[in-house]
Amino acid sequence: MQLRQRSAVVAAILVMMALSAGAQKQPEAMSGYDRSARATILHEATVYVAADAESQHISLVTPGHEVVVLQHSGPWVKVFANTDVADQQDPDSEPEFSDADNVTPASGWIRDKGVVSPQTPGGDQILFGAAANFEAQAEQPHAPKGAAVTAHLLYRRVAEYFPQSPLAGEAAWRSADVRWQLDRQDVMTLPSAKEQDASLRQQIYEGDMRKIIRQFPGTSYAALAAYDLLDNKLCGDWQGLPHCPELETTLYEKYAQQYPDGPRAAQALYNAAYRQAVLVTMYTVDDNRKKADAAAAHVQQLVQQMQARYPKSEFTARAASIGFQVQQQIPVYGSDRD
Repeated sequence: MQLRQRSAVVAAILVMMALSAGAQKQPEAMSGYDRSARATILHEATVYVAADAESQHISLVTPGHEVVVLQHSGPWVKVFANTDVADQQDPDSEPEFSDADNVTPASGWIRDKGVVSPQTPGGDQILFGAAANFEAQAEQPHAPKGAAVTAHLLYRRVAEYFPQSPLAGEAAWRSADVRWQLDRQDVMTLPSAKEQDASLRQQIYEGDMRKIIRQFPGTSYAALAAYDLLDNKLCGDWQGLPHCPELETTLYEKYAQQYPDGPRAAQALYNAAYRQAVLVTMYTVDDNRKKADAAAAHVQQLVQQMQARYPKSEFTARAASIGFQVQQQIPVYGSDRD
């Protein structure tokens, strides 16, 4: 990630002020730019020194990154490109994804196509759809490089440019979740990921998720964000010891109590039931019949709770299967070699 280019940013701001003197600045604008001048693009765009494809290339803008529109000239647009690269260096916020293709913000010309701004008719749907397409590509076995990061950025633009859109909440959540999953993937490759104590491993950045909870309280998006945050509290390797499934059972049950109508409530209770079934095996191995029986009873209580609240959920059926195995004294953890 490039260092903040203060002089370049200041120069761009001065140009913006000259072009839109007296314009009302929006409080949600980033980097001091007029919100109406901000835009993103849906394809890779070469930045030229002049409105001429034969002129020198000075930069490249990739999908999802921002430009500030300075001037239109026929099929060309003069922009200050990659302005969010500088913005991401704000010391008060967690840095965005490192991307070797990011370049220093620069002023130049790009072709006037694939540019989406807050004034683009239907821009929220256009950006959301583009983000969803990139996210789908990222899930393919041989995903294009950077597809997930692009999806994250485009979803983010929906929420920023169109805060009143019915897609804003879901876009903000998806943006945060894509980043969370990528960060989680990186964290789980580290040796510390196997530590039982979650505090001993690198934590996944929580800022985006906590912002979702603040901005959309009481919504399914807040419930989804809170579920992801559990990742930072879960154990790594259980090491065959009961402490971790005990702890995690409590975490999942508390989550389900706090978000009983959330889209992850049934899944949380299933995870709690599975961990109690694991404890049945662990306590049995330790010859602690009292705790094993209590865990087995807890499994059945959770299954009954799920059948009452979430009868149509796949996780309820999965929990019922685990409950049956516990009743039949079939271990769900370790080997079963009767």
